[in-house]
Amino acid sequence: MQHLLKNAYSWFWWENIWMPANCTWANLEDHNGYIFPKPRQLFATIPYAFVMLVIRFFAERYIAVPLANFFGIKNVRRIKPQNNPTLEQFFQECTEKPSQSEIRGLAKKCNWTVHLVEKWFRRRRNLEIPALCKKFNEACWRCLFYTTSFILGIIFLCDKSWFYDIWQVWVNYPYHPLLPSQYWYYMLQMSFYWSLLFTLGTDIKRKDFKAHVVHHFAALALMFCSWSANYLRLGTLVMIVHDSADIWLEAAKMFNYAHWDNTCSVLFVIFSVVFFITRLILFPFWILRATMYYPIFYTQTVVIAYFLYNGQLLVLQGLHLYWGYLVFNMLKKFFFLKVLRIPIPAWAKIANDKEVKDDRSDEEEEDSFSDAEGECMKNGMKNELSDPILNNNNNNNNSK
Repeated sequence: MQHLLKNAYSWFWWENIWMPANCTWANLEDHNGYIFPKPRQLFATIPYAFVMLVIRFFAERYIAVPLANFFGIKNVRRIKPQNNPTLEQFFQECTEKPSQSEIRGLAKKCNWTVHLVEKWFRRRRNLEIPALCKKFNEACWRCLFYTTSFILGIIFLCDKSWFYDIWQVWVNYPYHPLLPSQYWYYMLQMSFYWSLLFTLGTDIKRKDFKAHVVHHFAALALMFCSWSANYLRLGTLVMIVHDSADIWLEAAKMFNYAHWDNTCSVLFVIFSVVFFITRLILFPFWILRATMYYPIFYTQTVVIAYFLYNGQLLVLQGLHLYWGYLVFNMLKKFFFLKVLRIPIPAWAKIANDKEVKDDRSDEEEEDSFSDAEGECMKNGMKNELSDPILNNNNNNNNSK
């Protein structure tokens, strides 16, 4: 077993996979006072991720919660529907939004009225939607991190022009020593993305949940590869480009949850402009072009890592196009409904909502707190079976 692991290790770090011609791992050994990145150093990002979770806990508690109170965001308690194994099984195994025929069948099976079955599903769906306060806390934490990370990234690269950095990666490779600022910047970024993976089960799940999971793994893989092969300047540029737009997105979410519509609209427009410039112009036509063109121009041979790096970058670019489509749809809503104040034309193919909303989010359904019905069930249905639900709702009202 040990022999197999040793062979797998030597094969994984084979120089023909990672290094261009005339370069070996010996070039990345520390010498003459210069320190170079080593893959084993990235093991420290796992404990740092738990430190990041602790920082997040205190940031949400002592920064996000007071801000939520300042904006008037209250943690509203939702009414829990009465325990019903039949409806719960249908909710879990079939669908959260049954059709009218299915509701009538369930009502007959449970000896409930159609109204009570609809109310049960409405309240059960609302339990699956995170509270507004939780959404605000999560957006506030990410906004704080992206702002801090972006500022630090700019400071770490302020001594060189970005254009100079991106082509010097290939001209003087691999003779760029590791700077302390680069070390801590990578530790910060990787620990943050590890923490996001650790909290996938508790964080808010949107419709693009799978895309976010792919993005987190692709980001970690890119940072690992760029660190191991000493493409630190290139990796830093990629991270800065992404953080620049995320700041405005999370800030727009915060003001959206606080119902500051005008501020949210301004921040969303700023985010859209920054997003399209950085991720649909700078990233593909500057960074991605450099990673795909310069290695072929400056070296005679292309190693396997060339396809590995660019494959991961192309995955990120595919996600950018997907998110760009969602952002474009929201911009069309904003432009027609809030700027021009006219109905959305048919060619826009967008639901005619009353306001601009995040297409990825689930909206909480309105629920009346009074369950009194106009008449009792007929045709042999037992009225007593609906009484516990009505009484339960009345008790919930009285306890408020």
